[in-house]
Amino acid sequence: MEDLKKLIREIPDYPKPGILFYDITTLLKDKKGFNLMIDRLCGHYNGHKIDLVAGIEARGFIFAPALAYRLNAGFVPVRKPNKLPSKTAKISYALEYGTDSMEVHEDAVQKGQRVLLCDDLLATGGTAAAAVQLIRSLGGVVEGAAFAVELNFLKGRAKLPGIDVFSLMKYDK
Repeated sequence: MEDLKKLIREIPDYPKPGILFYDITTLLKDKKGFNLMIDRLCGHYNGHKIDLVAGIEARGFIFAPALAYRLNAGFVPVRKPNKLPSKTAKISYALEYGTDSMEVHEDAVQKGQRVLLCDDLLATGGTAAAAVQLIRSLGGVVEGAAFAVELNFLKGRAKLPGIDVFSLMKYDK
């Protein structure tokens, strides 16, 4: 995946000193790179029965609809609170400094539907783990979790036991 990594801009000391930020917008604007990324993400899940692709707000919304289209599945947005118009299921989860919440429509996932979770980045795994709980609370079966980038050193994968976690580009530091 080095060809895709070359398209990601690295920004030191953002959003605070000591952090190296991996900016995917440079990959997204490259038409060959973006197509290749979607092809490779879909390639991992070809042959899997996927009913829905759930994209986590906000950057998961970039990838999830494209994956859903290619996998012949529906798209479900997993949103921040008070952004969805109908009745929602909600989960709160811990962050480094505080808590956050996310919601999905109560009727977005039917019992037994196979769901692929999708986001741009797997870091500590807290957001993805909360989304898995939310999908399961509606009766969905989490078929896998797809990410463009994974920061291995933060060990987010450990918070998704028993789930097929697939990430295209991995960083060890």
